[in-house]
Amino acid sequence: MLTILWFGGALGAILGATAADWPQWRGPDRTGHPAPTEPTLTHLPASPRVVWSIAAGPGYASPVVAGGQVFALEAQEGREVLRALDAATGTERWKNVLDETFTDSQGPAAPRCTPVVFDGRVYVQSCRGRLTCMSAADGKTVWSVDYTRDFGATFVGEKGNAQGAMRHGNNGAPWVEAGWVWASAGSTHGAGMVALDPMTGALRWKGGHEVAAYAAPMVGTLLGVRQVVNFMADAAVGFEAQSGRVLWRYPLKTAFARHVMTPLIVNDRVILGSHQTGLMSLGFSRDGDRWTVSELWNSKEAAPNFSCPVLVGDRIVGLGAQREVVCIGVDDGKVRWTRSGWITSAADKSHAGFIAVGGLSVLMLSDSGELILFDAGGEMCRELGRAQVAGVTWCNPALSNGRLYLRDGLRNTGRWLCLDLTR
Repeated sequence: MLTILWFGGALGAILGATAADWPQWRGPDRTGHPAPTEPTLTHLPASPRVVWSIAAGPGYASPVVAGGQVFALEAQEGREVLRALDAATGTERWKNVLDETFTDSQGPAAPRCTPVVFDGRVYVQSCRGRLTCMSAADGKTVWSVDYTRDFGATFVGEKGNAQGAMRHGNNGAPWVEAGWVWASAGSTHGAGMVALDPMTGALRWKGGHEVAAYAAPMVGTLLGVRQVVNFMADAAVGFEAQSGRVLWRYPLKTAFARHVMTPLIVNDRVILGSHQTGLMSLGFSRDGDRWTVSELWNSKEAAPNFSCPVLVGDRIVGLGAQREVVCIGVDDGKVRWTRSGWITSAADKSHAGFIAVGGLSVLMLSDSGELILFDAGGEMCRELGRAQVAGVTWCNPALSNGRLYLRDGLRNTGRWLCLDLTR
């Protein structure tokens, strides 16, 4: 029987008092699924009501929602700045400077990593590799670490053959839960991954010799062992959650390590991929401490560029190699259906954000700013509604209590928006 890991204890702590929060990258459990208490979305208003709209500085980071606040990371006057906005009105409550911005040819000098909110604190990572913990109530800095200074990581920018995060910046949000922060420090000196104390930032362990890519790590259980699964520059790697010991490593090398997809952990398998590897399912066996990894299937049609697919039922829905929406079976990797025409940008620049909204329904925000609600079941895709809500955007939106929070605008200034999807 198909099961999705919901990480019950950690999820409850992340959500706190507000059960339908969207407190981190891709939702409460980092899979594109909202909180279990989020109302099922069965229809989409043709013109969703704009609850509020405020100016946003440049940036690619997605908004998150927790405790009645929206946390929005953007660039202001050459600095990466985190803003806390009132979720009901958009009014700014506080802001704090994170780091200097980083410039390359891939986008504006602006932040790209989504914040994480946990237990009254916000954890936010800059492109240059500074991880800072701030108070969610007033924005005051609690602690900060620097991957280069503290762990020996290398950050050179867009030079030579530099790979992954050392080339285009640290994009993969850390995972935070009670007692732990797991972050992709990306140091080849034994600190590819690090575990920190969330209260103090003190080092709990460091492990591996991996350069970070752009994917956010996932924490879950494989064959009875809880671990941090990360898609890094040269390999997919499983780190034992408590010790940092490398349990398994599956080499995956591509040009400049453009590995963006957050892994999915399903039924003792790991689903991940990139534009050059295809979307694949990794299976595992173990004999004591010895792990064996094998590729169970690989779908070139569903190869992800820099969008993350979503699991609904026994199907994976995402954006394929030819800018079409693709639905494949999680067990066999076979294509169930494809849908063209929803994405109009070039294939190498195409993007869509996917949210599972109940049953087999999926809400997609295209890179042209169009919301499309569809049923992913059956032998073909069935559209349930659509609405133009923004301009060009690469935002993964946040869904909380029937409201959608997103960023309108791509390379320059734009707007932070709150839309009511219930009317």
